[in-house]
Amino acid sequence: MADRYRLVQQVGRGGMGTVWRAEDELLGRDVAVKKLHVPPHLPDATIHTLHERTRREARSAARITHPNVIVVHDVVEDEGLPCIVMEYIPSITLDDALKERRILPVPEAARIGLAVVAALRAAHDIGVLHRDIKPANVLLGQDGRIVLTDFGIAAQRGTETLTRTGELIGSLAYLAPERLHGTSAEPASDLWSLGVTLYQAVEGHHPFEREAVMETAYAIVSDPPRPQSSTSTLTPLIEGLLAKNPKQRTDLNETQRVLRRATLEKVVEDSASATTRSHRAARPPRRSVENGRRRRTVLWSAGLVTAAACATAAALLWPTVHSGAPSAPRTQGAKTTTEPAPPTGYRLQEGGGGLSLPIPVDWTRKEQAGAAIAFIDPSDLVGLRVEVAAFAGSDPLEHWRTTEEAQTRRDNPGYERVRMAASTVNGRPAGYWEFTFDGRKQKFRAVEVALTDASDTQYVVYFSAPDVQWNRYRPVFDTAVEGLRLPR
Repeated sequence: MADRYRLVQQVGRGGMGTVWRAEDELLGRDVAVKKLHVPPHLPDATIHTLHERTRREARSAARITHPNVIVVHDVVEDEGLPCIVMEYIPSITLDDALKERRILPVPEAARIGLAVVAALRAAHDIGVLHRDIKPANVLLGQDGRIVLTDFGIAAQRGTETLTRTGELIGSLAYLAPERLHGTSAEPASDLWSLGVTLYQAVEGHHPFEREAVMETAYAIVSDPPRPQSSTSTLTPLIEGLLAKNPKQRTDLNETQRVLRRATLEKVVEDSASATTRSHRAARPPRRSVENGRRRRTVLWSAGLVTAAACATAAALLWPTVHSGAPSAPRTQGAKTTTEPAPPTGYRLQEGGGGLSLPIPVDWTRKEQAGAAIAFIDPSDLVGLRVEVAAFAGSDPLEHWRTTEEAQTRRDNPGYERVRMAASTVNGRPAGYWEFTFDGRKQKFRAVEVALTDASDTQYVVYFSAPDVQWNRYRPVFDTAVEGLRLPR
């Protein structure tokens, strides 16, 4: 295709398209190619609409830079039909996983839901509605990455609709009641579909499924969901997401907060059980100096990475609204402000330079050289580090790129960048870097954000964990960054 992409293996097929694993012969990498199917004898107007939907899918997904959203590389034509070239992710879909396992443990379902929420937040923030959230469109990567795909019927605010009056677009079993009533999709409609997906993940069946399609549609509009068979942290959340009235539906912030609690409770419980283990001796950090400036390398305290940089810059836009948890007022001059309380299992810790952030209650605080503060879990294998940083210039991304080539890749075996890009933390511009590297006995993954406060003081928050446990511990980093409080 296009004198560049060689189709190798069909990996998926739907009513309107086929997905292939292909080789990008120019860059020597695997990609996924989605080819459009056009049934014979369709009117020209319908074919034009299908073509435009394919192009819009590519544009919608390409506008969103986020690790939980599929990356679009290219759009090419083959035999007159548009084809989307995307990153190839060795994976199965959540739908496949549920067919094989029937149900998932609550913490695992919550982690998957949390990834979908992060993808939806990134999409909604730029005015893109997915409109087809379902298990078949959630990829579970072999490396632990969770990705939302198939933006084929996504809608963008300010663009002309491709839907005729009265036409329903999307998988009927996952359509929100307001859409079955003929109302346009809105952000809350995606959350309804997420609620159905989470219900299926923990219950093993659809909450409104009936024998006939029209009966299912009627149940979605009129009937309550089937009662959940067991009570968990997700039970009230799923009920809130399946509220018939979109104005009464649980919003994105509360959904994220509850899902995070469902995953973090598991983390805190496991960490508490680990406190009886003996702590391994720390491995001191390796340092090097170049052009008179201190360079941070990768590897500190028992295999935790010191990261001169860390990699996923796919514009993780952390929300400035932290959670719906109870808040404590604090006085600042003549004003009284309200700060969210840390989530259950966390306490607010001083991170140096006047910065504070929520840290799991059983993690140990350690002061390190250069005024850095580290927080380490009971296993000594997972940790978070905060420091006031002096970069070689005001742009952390440029500094990281320079350091990566000059030192990080050279000094750290198995180093591989995952992502590096601009981001936003607490409404302020930030840099985001995520990467993997080889420890003594296993592979580690690390992530780092750098931001500057109003007085041009630069802060770095760094986190690392064994790569095989990354999905389990990553929420600790997200919670810390979302709850980060800069000095006033």
